[in-house]
Amino acid sequence: MNIMLFWISLFLLTGILTFYYSRLQPFPEIGGKFSLLVLILAIFLWITESSPRPGSEDFAPTLSLITGGLGVIIGIRHMGITKKDVILAPLGGVLFIVGGIWLLSSRWEGADQFQQISLFLVASILVALEIYLIFRGLVIGIPGVSWSKSGIRQIQRGLIEGPNGAIAHFEKSWDSEDSWINSMSHAALILIYRKLDKKEKEQHHTIELERNGGWDSLDNSWIKAIENSLEELNF
Repeated sequence: MNIMLFWISLFLLTGILTFYYSRLQPFPEIGGKFSLLVLILAIFLWITESSPRPGSEDFAPTLSLITGGLGVIIGIRHMGITKKDVILAPLGGVLFIVGGIWLLSSRWEGADQFQQISLFLVASILVALEIYLIFRGLVIGIPGVSWSKSGIRQIQRGLIEGPNGAIAHFEKSWDSEDSWINSMSHAALILIYRKLDKKEKEQHHTIELERNGGWDSLDNSWIKAIENSLEELNF
């Protein structure tokens, strides 16, 4: 098998998977931008493969290492700080780890025993990092607060109902550990259904909010943000 075809396939597959899973995120534009970059690089590698002049064997794995490292850095920031994305880091990590291990293995034969042990340790660290990112991102999943943040953004966009509307986002934001997130979501849904004049659903979430501490348990700035966003809608 042509080695370059392997790298083209890896970039294509990673780009497609990132694009697909980004659609399932509360903030899909984060993974969407990275997937676009990866797919463009896949096309670039394909053009390179078609060139009559062969390039360096280390070019594709180095590009994979750099691109994947960029995805890991940005992804970890969103995973741990902004809470907006959980798939960019593990999928970027695929490019990072494959590129890194490929470059390490290419230097294995010419290395002495100490260098081989060092290369093995570095490769092991890369594998451990990827396992952590997969567990942290794909197994634990999206925190409820992310869906709450995206829910208010959907209101501001005028997207209320439907599979990608504010209601759907708030209904995905339940958190078994942080009840305050549930209270925020119930309050938002109460105000939305009040705006839509859907009394039965408004009453349902009012009961649920009372079970979680009532209106007094909420920050007034959150309530004001929802109310102000809804007031700007014309329906």
